[in-house]
Amino acid sequence: MRLAYKTYGTLNARKDNVIVYPTSFGAQHTDTEWLVQRGGALDPDRYFIVIPNLFGNGLSSSPSNSRDVLGAEPFPAISYHDAVAIQRRLLQEQFAISKIALVYGWSMGGMQAYHWAACYPDMVERAAIVCGSARCSPYNHVFLEGVKAALTADPAYRDGRFVAKPSAGLRAMGRVYAGWAMSHAYYRDEIWREAGFDSLEDYLAGSWDNAFSRRDANDLLAQIDIWQNGDISRCPEFGGDIDRALAAIKARVLLMPGRTDRYFDFHDNEDEVGRLTNAKSVELHPIPSIHGHRAGNPVNNAADSAFINAEISAILQT
Repeated sequence: MRLAYKTYGTLNARKDNVIVYPTSFGAQHTDTEWLVQRGGALDPDRYFIVIPNLFGNGLSSSPSNSRDVLGAEPFPAISYHDAVAIQRRLLQEQFAISKIALVYGWSMGGMQAYHWAACYPDMVERAAIVCGSARCSPYNHVFLEGVKAALTADPAYRDGRFVAKPSAGLRAMGRVYAGWAMSHAYYRDEIWREAGFDSLEDYLAGSWDNAFSRRDANDLLAQIDIWQNGDISRCPEFGGDIDRALAAIKARVLLMPGRTDRYFDFHDNEDEVGRLTNAKSVELHPIPSIHGHRAGNPVNNAADSAFINAEISAILQT
């Protein structure tokens, strides 16, 4: 397997200024760099930040870049456990890193942060899970079934894979995502007007119809599979025991669900708090936003961005 990554900043002599920042669904490291900025929480002047690209995102091993190796064989099933294990190898073998000051992640990145904290508790000092959870909930699973159904209804999907770009399927996927990604209040209050759209249809067409068109559809399916099967306890060490997996975490944990997130409901994080029995500290600070799941990735949302930066800055000082 090939792991693509990018680093920012300089690793200090003590090698204790490391932040790991895994990517989210469909994202590549260039899509998440907005949070890495001087004076911000992930400040490259202070920290050595590593963004590992999740398998299936088109840069690390993915269906789209593995055809010469796989031939007609399907892309293998990959788990978050596989992903963080190889990320750990990267840190240890390339940089001789044994301690991580913070693992920060949003959405699928947040699920990876949870896996990091559970699987390598002696390595992770802090974990910030933003709009993520320890496992994919049944409700989340059903949402993703709708996404898959929209995408694979395209005639380009044949015998378990796409043989051409599914333009209609990608557009349908975007429309499904639009209904789940943002909150009821976001649409009720027509917040999309703040981005310059004159009508709801203009917003859907401009923001969602082509939201996933830059990605390979087979890659998207591979990442949906990782997402749906995400569960920190689904490994030999924990044997499916979620309480045991959560109790293995020793880090300081910051859970930041979006108050109006429909993918990762904040009640799941509330339930996890009482099970993190061996964590150094656990804080649950929901993002007070009507931007739904996107509150955790507020590229052009100053209020939510300020909230996240303040919370991350605070946990890094503990």
